[in-house]
This record gives sequence, structure tokens and C-alpha cells, in this order.
Amino acid sequence: MNSAEPTARPDVELTAVRIDKDDDLNVIIGQAHFIKTIEDLHEALAGAGPHLRFGVAFCEASGPRLVRHSGNDADLVALATRNAMAIAAGHAFVVFLREGYPVNVLNAIRHVPEVCGIFCATSNTVQVLIAQTDCGRGIIGVIDGQPPLGAETLEDQDDRKRLLRVIGYKL
Repeated sequence: MNSAEPTARPDVELTAVRIDKDDDLNVIIGQAHFIKTIEDLHEALAGAGPHLRFGVAFCEASGPRLVRHSGNDADLVALATRNAMAIAAGHAFVVFLREGYPVNVLNAIRHVPEVCGIFCATSNTVQVLIAQTDCGRGIIGVIDGQPPLGAETLEDQDDRKRLLRVIGYKL
């Protein structure tokens, strides 16, 4: 038999893990690939601004398979660790932010060499979709927010543009 041919279809178990967080917190969930990820994510987040409070946790996929964690806010570090343990998917990372927004840190996170991708960056209620096989666990996607109720009107466009100026993202 050719070793490249599968002998049987693998069983896949799908589950949804709800991210435990307060409504006012932002969460970023992504995937990286190396033990050094936790230090590099910490440095990227710490360099994003002096007022940013954060906690980050990273699931090792081999070796001791620990959830590595860091941050500058003990409560957010504990929350990130608890959520990473619940996700329990190889190479997943979870970042919680306070006194800052994902838009302030996403480019820095994307430029961390170990980061492979980002699944979401949100303050919404989030569920992480997990697939488990005999090979391990992995994130296959996220549920982030409710479906649209309609398309924006001209008044909605004006409101959006005004909001972006009020909060300082546009001049």
C-alpha cells in the first residue's frame, strides 16, 4: 500500500468554547508557532503604548505542552491563561486588552515573526470553534458577533464618520 494513501477517515469532534470575559474587555485570538512567542508578544504589546494593560497566554503544542503566559496586569494574565486552557489548541494565543484597543496593537502583533494568523480582535461575545482528532486540537474559526440587521443609511454613514472623528481615529 502507498504510504501517502490514508487508511481510514479520521474522526473529528467539533466543539465551541465560549471566551470568558467582561463586556468592556477586548480579546485577540491567534495562532503562532514557537515557545519564544510569549516573550515576543509581550514586547510587542508593551511597546504599543504606556497606558495599555494586557495579559497574554500561549498554548505550547509539543514538549512540556504548557500554557505560557505574561503581561503587565495580573488579572488579565490570569484571564488569558484560563481561556487558553479552555481552548487547549496547539499554538493558540489569547490576548486581553484594557485601556487600549486591538486597532492599536494588531500591526505590532502581526509583525511578531512567530505569528501565523489572527482569528479575531473584538470586544464582542466570542466562541472559538475547535476541531479535535487523534492528532490534537486546533482552532477552525470563531463566532464573533451577531448577523447584520440591514445596510447602513446615509444617516448611519454620517453617524459613523462623526464617531470616528469624536474618538480620534479620523480628522
